[in-house]
Amino acid sequence: MTTTLDPMTARRTWMTLEPIHGMVYFTPHGAAIYDAVGLTGRGQYFASRAAAMGAVAPEVVTATFYNFAPTLVRSCIPEAWDQASPADILAARLRVVDASLHEVASAHIASAATVTAAELVRRAAHTAMDRTEGKPLFAAHASLPWPTDPHLVVWHGQTLLREYRGDIHVALLVSEGLSGLEALITHAATGAVPAEMLRTLRGWSDDEWNGALDSLRARGIIAADQLAFTPNGEALRQRLEDRTDALSADAWAVLGEDGCKTLRLSARPMSAAVIDAGWSPLRKLPPAED
Repeated sequence: MTTTLDPMTARRTWMTLEPIHGMVYFTPHGAAIYDAVGLTGRGQYFASRAAAMGAVAPEVVTATFYNFAPTLVRSCIPEAWDQASPADILAARLRVVDASLHEVASAHIASAATVTAAELVRRAAHTAMDRTEGKPLFAAHASLPWPTDPHLVVWHGQTLLREYRGDIHVALLVSEGLSGLEALITHAATGAVPAEMLRTLRGWSDDEWNGALDSLRARGIIAADQLAFTPNGEALRQRLEDRTDALSADAWAVLGEDGCKTLRLSARPMSAAVIDAGWSPLRKLPPAED
């Protein structure tokens, strides 16, 4: 019998744990630890996230990461694999997580709540591992060994579930005919992150950005006079988010509503500590529960 779960429960659970995963890209501990194994500059991001796939070509990184400019990826990959091996990079990445959580969440990393969170997130991630097809970045991470310390298990499990969701979202973007740059512009249209920040961080030129913006306007997705959705664009965005939530929920469904709630409550102290440190783009957690 297949267990179903309200997609909003899955979304709420993912959002509660996401700061624990996402901090690996924002913590100040990253640069020095990657430098120590020889990995430098923007390659620290691209190589640390791609290393689970091995020393892949820049085209593979561009395809799986989806919304980064190919020229930016090629400026870091494959050079990064000459600086450090994927195995060394993955080991360094785990040290980044360990150092970061020890700094901001030392009171929680070995707590009973974190042990519970580790057990639950591992169970959900193992369920997702039975559904690797069409999810290349997730599948690569699913092949990695699990750490043993509870706080690192929580991070690794959430990393798996985040990439699982991300691969699903990319597939849906492709099905709607959105290029990586067009998808990035629709993200900018939500107002969550300034458009210029997204353009520069993802390595796109003004001409590339404006060309994709014109394409979205011609399709009736973005308004003609501002970076905002048309009604059709708003419906498209909502449809993509709803389908991503629905297709991601199967991994979390093994926990049920009660298990997901227990996981959220157990992981919340670590997630809140990461947000308080300013190491997460997510600035607040879903409302607390009893």
